[in-house]
Amino acid sequence: MANHKGSLKRIRQDKKKTAHNKYYAKTMRNAVRKLRATTNREEAVALYPKVQKMLDKLAKQNLIHANKAANLKSSLNLHVNSL
Repeated sequence: MANHKGSLKRIRQDKKKTAHNKYYAKTMRNAVRKLRATTNREEAVALYPKVQKMLDKLAKQNLIHANKAANLKSSLNLHVNSL
């Protein structure tokens, strides 16, 4: 265990940031799953911009890589257009 006050503070901050990042990453994965499972075109068209915005935000915050966000958006767009 760390002995310095700064190290203890950094551990506390890291726990909080990890929980925050895990929440948003899990929320993003669930949204992508929900969109992929959708078979109704109107529902998918309404849901796609929200998922796209979420992916862009997470890529901007470096929670996911920018290329991963682009690949997910592309595949989801193909899915929506195929309905």
